[in-house]
Amino acid sequence: MRKKITIIGVGGQMGQWFAKYFLANDFEVTGFDSENKIQGKGIIQSDSLVGGILKADYVVLCTPTRRTPEIIRLIAKEMKRGTYLIEISSEKSKVVASLSKMPAKINPICIHPMFGPGAKSIKGQNIISVPIKDAKKELTVVKELFDGANFVTIDAVEHDKKIAVILGLTHLMNLVFANIISKDEKMSLTEKMSGTTFRVQKILAESIMTESPELIETIIANPEIRRVAEELWKDIGRLLTAVQESKTEEVIDYIKNCQEKLSANTNLDDSYKKLTKMVHAVEK
Repeated sequence: MRKKITIIGVGGQMGQWFAKYFLANDFEVTGFDSENKIQGKGIIQSDSLVGGILKADYVVLCTPTRRTPEIIRLIAKEMKRGTYLIEISSEKSKVVASLSKMPAKINPICIHPMFGPGAKSIKGQNIISVPIKDAKKELTVVKELFDGANFVTIDAVEHDKKIAVILGLTHLMNLVFANIISKDEKMSLTEKMSGTTFRVQKILAESIMTESPELIETIIANPEIRRVAEELWKDIGRLLTAVQESKTEEVIDYIKNCQEKLSANTNLDDSYKKLTKMVHAVEK
């Protein structure tokens, strides 16, 4: 008998990805979305939030982080006993609190897929699992659902701290970079003059700009990013001041210190070779 899964927010990019994934894995997929048009064949469309989850074996929330706690509150009591409620948001602290308060009859699953809707396969993709009640049981369920992925288990507080760097810092820097180059009235000339570093950075910034403004805002609104952003701002100010005051040695020492610390865990020459391969692959 086919397992039944309901995806709330199925019209969004990640909702569409999960719908295709579970349909391909022989699930009966029901979808509900109050904001986006539901696309894709094979999805049973629900007219209401609660109506869509009543018979589900699994419910996946592909919803904005700010709305997720309220949605959990609305549907948890209505779900049948033994259902798994799977939450995928990029910020966990508040959501974990809501999942922990659900009725005992519901099994909470809190994950953060570290890939976007462009992923062609689940194989080799990273998924973070945040324990709610039974870490071992929850991870076992996730591994069964996403066979072939790589898994990391971490608590909500540590997750949000790490994500502030992994997603928050990268999105913040690329958002500002994208804003600056968007004002370039001679971009065609800039591109003709550009080298490897600029081309890769531009592609990265532009790809991030395909994400919804709401998602980007949620990522950079992570409270933990303030600490990281302040360190970034402080270092930029320090370097600019040193350059303006012709403190060459101070700037060089900063660079050398950074190189040494990175080299302890990474082969920088290999990283450069990978960068070159990336550019060649894009330009084919």
